[in-house]
Amino acid sequence: MNLAMLVLRVVVGALFVGHGSQKLFGWLGGHGVQGTGSYFESQGMRPGKPMAIVAGLSEVVGGLLFACGLLTPVGAALLTAVMLTAIWTVHRAHGLWNADGGFEYNLVLGAIAFAVTAAGPANWSLDHAWSIDLSGYGWALAELGAGLLGCLVALAASALTARRGPHHTGAVTAGG
Repeated sequence: MNLAMLVLRVVVGALFVGHGSQKLFGWLGGHGVQGTGSYFESQGMRPGKPMAIVAGLSEVVGGLLFACGLLTPVGAALLTAVMLTAIWTVHRAHGLWNADGGFEYNLVLGAIAFAVTAAGPANWSLDHAWSIDLSGYGWALAELGAGLLGCLVALAASALTARRGPHHTGAVTAGG
């Protein structure tokens, strides 16, 4: 079980770190904050650049925590928030299957985050090494709830920004 959980955590966590690095730095064939921000804007997520930074940081930090098995529910919640947001904004209109642009892959990654939190990161983890016990069904439900809350906050912030208009800064101007 220890080896199996280690492989699962490290592979999934490292892939998330890679995806976040694509968004933040343009590494690994990514488009960086500017390109990712433009894409997010095209998908209705505004403001695109700050949303890209938050998504990228969530993936890098969440992926690192998940891979190391450190504060596992926190890392899992960050990953879940990004996956739920991607499902809602990009993939849901295309149905379930990834071949059609659907959300099956995002759903699998969210299920892994939930399952690892429920089962615990196993003995070969920093949580175990430092006697941090944040596993079980209650923690898994909490990470799922926190991920859903993160998704809802991102969607609400985007909707509020869209309602204010593309050039609204919140500043009061003369004559305005």
